[in-house]
Amino acid sequence: MDVRELICLRTAGVWNMPEVALAAGWLPCPVCTVNEAMELYKRTHPLVGLILLDKFGLDEKADHDIELLLAQTSSDMAWIGLVPPGMMTQSTVCDLLAKYLYDYHTLPVDDSRLLSSLGHAYGMAGLRSVPPLHCGMVATGRGCMIGNSPSMRRVFHQLEKIASIDSYVMLVGESGTGKELAAHIIFQRSCRRNGPFIAVNCGAIPANLIQSELFGHEKGSFTGAFRRRIGHIEEANGGTLFLDEIGDLPLELQVNLLRFLQEKKITRVGGSEVIPVDVRVISATNRDLREDIRTGRFRQDLFFRLCVLDLELPPLRERGEDVELLANHFLCSMRAGLNPLVRSFSPSALHLMRSYHWPGNVRELKNRVARALVMCEKRVICPQDLELDSESPGSEPLIQSTTLAEARAEVDKLVTQRALQSNGNNVMAAARQLGISRVTLYRLMEKYKLLPS
Repeated sequence: MDVRELICLRTAGVWNMPEVALAAGWLPCPVCTVNEAMELYKRTHPLVGLILLDKFGLDEKADHDIELLLAQTSSDMAWIGLVPPGMMTQSTVCDLLAKYLYDYHTLPVDDSRLLSSLGHAYGMAGLRSVPPLHCGMVATGRGCMIGNSPSMRRVFHQLEKIASIDSYVMLVGESGTGKELAAHIIFQRSCRRNGPFIAVNCGAIPANLIQSELFGHEKGSFTGAFRRRIGHIEEANGGTLFLDEIGDLPLELQVNLLRFLQEKKITRVGGSEVIPVDVRVISATNRDLREDIRTGRFRQDLFFRLCVLDLELPPLRERGEDVELLANHFLCSMRAGLNPLVRSFSPSALHLMRSYHWPGNVRELKNRVARALVMCEKRVICPQDLELDSESPGSEPLIQSTTLAEARAEVDKLVTQRALQSNGNNVMAAARQLGISRVTLYRLMEKYKLLPS
């Protein structure tokens, strides 16, 4: 029989758990203060809590402490309040109940009704705490990369292989696809994980300062150089240097970077000392560097030096079911600080997110969920809270057909194409998603010339 821990905050004087509940596996954990409740939450992570609110509204500091406790824990556990009948007329109490609590009971307590509520609360909190089946997740100190689509499963597999080899890596992908997060995953799983991880955005540093930022400078080497400065390359010695937006590096600096990669030595600006540096370089870009090579914007020899191993991160619009997976992850991770009242997305909001083009990828999705949490006034996020333009640039065009048969054919083709794309051209997985047989899917693919590449 599973033991179900129950935090009981200041409830000893008004309710004691009956024997039948103890026999059913409930384990009351009585605490007298908010601090004790928080310590117990951090130590054992119980799913349900019971709190007496007989003095809420009488002491501003005590009220703040209670609200802070509920705000920090209500995403992971369900709280049930015990309230004297006369306090239900106070707006502060009603607001607290609506914001943070799963349920409440007025005193005196009806044991059977309260135990029923506790059971429901435990079940719902348990459902929220279980990650989706077969959900891929790679956690780092800077967040986690989540995905269940075939394209992301390939990414996770490649990340593990790349991390085990101490070679230069190039990450390619649109803005917001998680290139820096991927770089940090590689770093944390590499033999250099105990060294520093230094991230540099090559596109954010002014051209006249980037050489000094990367290679460092000596005191007096130029106007304003009042002291010696260690550059990012030297800072990363023994660890990993992440060069984001490498395609924005000026041509004249590309020569210096190439020389460092070849010789593994640097010289600070204004100095003469040759300094050996042992660094693994991971670069990233959202540009087509091969096209930049063709037009003379990027050096071919530098490209081949940086791109010993490469990994492409898929855009969110090609990741199918991952949109809902990521949206729910961001909702659970951010609602405690933004709006603990919100519990989920409406079906129409989920449909809108699945059909949206996401030009800003995962970064845009996270920002949209954060905005929705701030604007939402209900327990469920609706489409209007997300403020997504369903006809944004890059979204699927509207059906142009004039007859019903043509329109159906257009929809069939579009839905089939999306299913194949989101499943990495895996016919069996796409057929399962569409709810049809493989033979039927093959017929559709042949009809609409959607043969996988």
